[in-house]
Amino acid sequence: MPTRAGAGLSTGACCLCAVIVAILLAGCKENTMKEPKRTVTMKGNPLTLSGSEVKVGDTAPDFEVVANDMSVVKFSSYHGKVCIITSVPSLDTSVCDIETRRFNEEAGKLGSDVAVLTISMDLPFAQKRWCGAAGVKNVQTLSDHRDASFGKAYGVLIKELRLLARAVFVVDKNGTIRYIQIVNEVASEPNYEAALNAVKGLEK
Repeated sequence: MPTRAGAGLSTGACCLCAVIVAILLAGCKENTMKEPKRTVTMKGNPLTLSGSEVKVGDTAPDFEVVANDMSVVKFSSYHGKVCIITSVPSLDTSVCDIETRRFNEEAGKLGSDVAVLTISMDLPFAQKRWCGAAGVKNVQTLSDHRDASFGKAYGVLIKELRLLARAVFVVDKNGTIRYIQIVNEVASEPNYEAALNAVKGLEK
């Protein structure tokens, strides 16, 4: 039979274990509450978004992407301009093709104080080829393939595919996010009018 001291030690150890388990469970519950799962769908199938979620009013996070000429581009280099940032899964798909052509057309109507960036996981040479074939000159295509820097910073990296979700962000001249549209169904086009309306008045 265990001694009284041994029994006390055993009871104390059990109590300590119970406390540790309770703390761990509470921590898991708290993390679950703080970080709800964010999803989009692709043809109805749910996909998980990873990275940091941003909100209207936040300072736009900086990120590094690669231009068509393989140079590194930092988003901070656009400070002082209104930026429309569109993210697409791949320029070589029909909806992304239509969307980027539309934003290229709209970009031609906007002032020089507005930059339109289209970011995807396509390799830089593939983006350059697509732009040449599509005659796209008013939109700057940028590749996030290297580090998923943009996808992680703006919370639009599709975990299962390592592609970017379809989204539109409008950032003002001071670097504040003024508009966000995460398209729920990746195979659908964004609301162009809503994004363009968000730009109005920011150029001044």
